[in-house]
Amino acid sequence: MKQTNLSIFIPHIGCPHLCSFCDQKSISGAAKAPAADEVSELLARQAEHLREIGARAEIAFFGGSFTAIPRGYMTELLKTAARAVKELGAYNGIRCSTRPDCVTEEITDILREYGVTSVELGAQSMSDEVLAANDRGHTAEDVRRASELIKKSGIHLGLQMMTGLYKDSREAVLYTAREFIKIAPETVRIYPTVILKGTRLGELYGRGEFTSFGFEETVELCAELLRMFGREDIVVIRMGLHASAEVERDMLGGVYHPAFRELCESRIMLEDTTERLKGLPEGEYTVFTDKRNISRLVGQRRGNIEALQKAGFKIKVGERAGAYLEIVPKTEI
Repeated sequence: MKQTNLSIFIPHIGCPHLCSFCDQKSISGAAKAPAADEVSELLARQAEHLREIGARAEIAFFGGSFTAIPRGYMTELLKTAARAVKELGAYNGIRCSTRPDCVTEEITDILREYGVTSVELGAQSMSDEVLAANDRGHTAEDVRRASELIKKSGIHLGLQMMTGLYKDSREAVLYTAREFIKIAPETVRIYPTVILKGTRLGELYGRGEFTSFGFEETVELCAELLRMFGREDIVVIRMGLHASAEVERDMLGGVYHPAFRELCESRIMLEDTTERLKGLPEGEYTVFTDKRNISRLVGQRRGNIEALQKAGFKIKVGERAGAYLEIVPKTEI
């Protein structure tokens, strides 16, 4: 049965900070916080649709500060979601995203009481210098403490990180990934910084005081992060912002691509292919891979094939079920 999320956006009505990259307050000015009865009606409508397509969903309260909203409102939403999970037969869990400094033992007890299955923390970085420079209002130690409370409560933990923030560096990003691995969350999201109009980063960018990492640098770095988490069986469930007309309209700089993850996976396949060709004479080869990997091996606009050709290898791609990279000289075909 297909599994999905039903996302319900909760504006930052409880968030005590305006982070350097965030335009949520302007969004919140236009986005009305949904009442519990509105959420109930939405869940009922969507349950019917989910049953029709043979799918189930987790109810996902997103917006980044769910446990910071007024307590009564939070529990109303949780009661509504818990009732939908119990009665409608289309939902199998509740998840939310929140700030590391808005998690206490009392909060995790409430979340567990209403059957919350996963909490994602917007850590963004484990460098206190980067966190302070971007007005996050919490420390790396807050991330560790909140993560421990969530895991202790038996709720699945997700961590979110950003790359290319103000005062960020490659070393700080890799340090963040290593610290995440020590915490051992079930899932991770990786978001390259997008500089948006109306944010402090946008102001710094406009004055020439800030620019994020370059596109190719970010793809290479995030490919490395994907490898690091993969080695530890930590699932990367998202790379890059979702495709959005609003982001494309308001973007001033940074890194955004609607298929960012595939670019990173393609970079990994190029690196792995290059490594396997080391020591082989230049010439023509067929590289066999599973059908699902073919577009990643070829690369966007055949970029990987062209890069290999510049290195002296004329590559033909062949399909072979279950294969990753099987390299065969032309003479053996």
